[in-house]
Order: sequence, then structure tokens, then C-alpha cells
Amino acid sequence: MEIRTLRYFLAVARDENMTRAAESLHVTQPTLSKAIKSLEDELGQKLFTRQSFSIKLTDEGFLLRNRAEDLVSMADKIEQEFLTLDDITGGDLYFGLAESYQISFLAREINSFKQLYPDLRYHITSGDTSQVAEKLDKGILDFVVLAEMPDINKYESLIFPKTDTWGVIMPADVPLAQKEAITVDDLVGLPLFCSGQGWKNDIPRWAKDKMEDLHLEGSFGLVYNASVFAKEHLGYLLSFDKLVDTSPESGMVFRPLTPKLETNLYLVWKKYQTFSPIAERFLKKIQQDFGQKGKEIKPGTISF
Repeated sequence: MEIRTLRYFLAVARDENMTRAAESLHVTQPTLSKAIKSLEDELGQKLFTRQSFSIKLTDEGFLLRNRAEDLVSMADKIEQEFLTLDDITGGDLYFGLAESYQISFLAREINSFKQLYPDLRYHITSGDTSQVAEKLDKGILDFVVLAEMPDINKYESLIFPKTDTWGVIMPADVPLAQKEAITVDDLVGLPLFCSGQGWKNDIPRWAKDKMEDLHLEGSFGLVYNASVFAKEHLGYLLSFDKLVDTSPESGMVFRPLTPKLETNLYLVWKKYQTFSPIAERFLKKIQQDFGQKGKEIKPGTISF
């Protein structure tokens, strides 16, 4: 199975039309059709169902698409790394990011790093822990930022300089908004929005035995989308501070949880990872700037 053939397959899956895919790939349609047929023969599965004016992925095609995207991304990353081995002014960095106001620290690091290496190119993927950690494990990403303790058996990490504070984001005109801080009893019986990761890991350690009394109305991957639902009075959003506009003009407010609930943010990379030259330089710089040495983060470690 060749990477070129997988690129052909992904183009057809994207365009759902053999002619358009051939044009985008700058190959003839017979060449493309032959490559797809050869791939199906090699795998022993039909990857597309042919219709009058389009073609659709089969279940087996969907499975291959997911795998092919990772393989092609990895091939591109390897190729780019070797092309930039002798490039002392730049290269490519690949990050997977959680949502946090502390991403500003990372942005500043990248900005100052780019002053040293003006040809630096960086690529950002957003997602929850499982999504970005999977790409890190496969070697598609160099670093990920996680809002939970990383597995110290698999990863090394740095703690970001500050912590994220949990609270409730809600319309300013609801009675609960009059409180200065929110207790777990305040939330019993209310429709709540939260990320799946936060509902599983962070909220239980705050709510303790009252967790079973809380009602998750819906989970969201993107805080902004959840805030729109909260603004329409569909529920109350449990989230970090400083991710949603809660200025007086927004009509929304943030109220911290009490007792206070905080979460550390971690920059994470694989143990024994072989970095590209630019990634290795970036790690050394951020270790120096964060005042840490990239050692394994132990449970209970306090950020400075």
C-alpha cells in the first residue's frame, strides 16, 4: 500500500466524484480509477458505492479514511522534518491544544521563538484529551496541552505557570447570578452543560457525594457553543474562567465554584521521543522560560 495511493483515495473520499478528484490530483481519471480498484483488490473490500453522479464511502471506506488520514499526516510530517534538517532558521511544530486562557503563555513562547527562527511554521489541532493524546502517540503531534494530569509512565511534561479556575457561566438575569460563588447545592436540579472530560474528572472531585444529584443536560467539545446554549437559558455552563466573554455588555456572568476548584495545565510530550531539530530547540527554550527541566510530573506537584 503506497502513500500516493492513499492520497488518491482521500481525494476521492473528499470530492465524492472521480472526475473532480482527478483534476485536483492532476492525474487522468483512468489512472485514478485504476489506483482505487487496485487498492480495493489489495484490501479485499469495496471502499466506495457508485451512484449516478457521485460515489460514497462504504463502512470499510470510512474505516480506511480514518487510518489513511493519520498515515498521510505522518508521512507529510516525516518528509517535512527531513527537508528542514539543515534549516537553521525554521521548521515545523505540531501542537494539540486543550481550551484554556493559559494558551496565551504558549502563544507568547511561539512568538518569541519565531523571532529566533523566522521560518518557523506551526500547526494547531484542538480537541479533548483522548483526541490529541492519540495523535501524540502516533507521532503526528510533537506536543499536546492537557487540562489533566498526564500518564507519567508514558509522557513527560511541564506545568503551566498558573491554574484554571472552574465556575458557572450563565445569563446575568437569572437568580443564581446574584450569588458571588456557587455551591454544589445551588446546582442540584438545574440543567448543566460541561465538557465530557470535566464532567468525568474535575466536577466529581468537587461535588463528591453530591455528584449523583447533578444533572448533565448536554456535553460540548467547544466552550463557545455551550455558552450560546447557556445564553438562551437552556442550562448553566460549568467551565474555566476567561474562556467566554462575560463583560457587562455580553449579558453573561461568571461565578466561581466554592469550595474553589482549580485545574493545572500541562505541556506534554512522549517519553524517549525523537524530536526534529526545531522541536528540540523549542522544548529547551520553553523549559528554560517555564523554569523547569522537563522532569516527570509527580502527583501532587505544585505549579509555581
